[in-house]
Amino acid sequence: MSLIKIALAGEGGQGVQSIAEILAEAAYNEGKQTIYIPNFGLEQRGGVSIAFIQFSDKRIGAPKFNKADVVIALSERAVDRTIGFSDQNTLYVYDSGFKVGQDELPSEAKQIIGLPAIETANNELHPRVFNIIIMGAVIGLTNVVTFEAAKAALESKLGYKFEKNPDLRELNFRALEIGKQMAEKSLKEGVTTNA
Repeated sequence: MSLIKIALAGEGGQGVQSIAEILAEAAYNEGKQTIYIPNFGLEQRGGVSIAFIQFSDKRIGAPKFNKADVVIALSERAVDRTIGFSDQNTLYVYDSGFKVGQDELPSEAKQIIGLPAIETANNELHPRVFNIIIMGAVIGLTNVVTFEAAKAALESKLGYKFEKNPDLRELNFRALEIGKQMAEKSLKEGVTTNA
């Protein structure tokens, strides 16, 4: 694996930072180099929260980056905040459940994919596992960590909740699997590709 830079953005409360933290832990547990930098400042309540994550087999030189290999925007405001992190090498992913015009998406991105994560969480699983679907999508799009490592890190982070309610474990693991499959299918089909 060469260096992979991901910018993950959503509204405060969507669990963006939790996903980043779990992915970074999974990568670390697999012996990979990883850096995670949260960016929320005063936006923690009701603003856009961005997580910058890097994964590599080699030492990572700089903690910050200007352009991402993958940008994932989970709200209209997140699309607006992340446009600048895209260039011709960027895979740009947004949640297709909110209305965003083609002109609002980065015209220079290598590929743009809309994923129905919020809709899938609401209709098939539970609204609270929306962020876990996104975590699965990150794995499906990038393979930065194995699915098993992600499950183990999820267990480490939420194990105390799973002990109280074992159904939550199954729900979260199912959300992870659905997100991964959704992303892999979209990549294969080349959904909304820019020329």
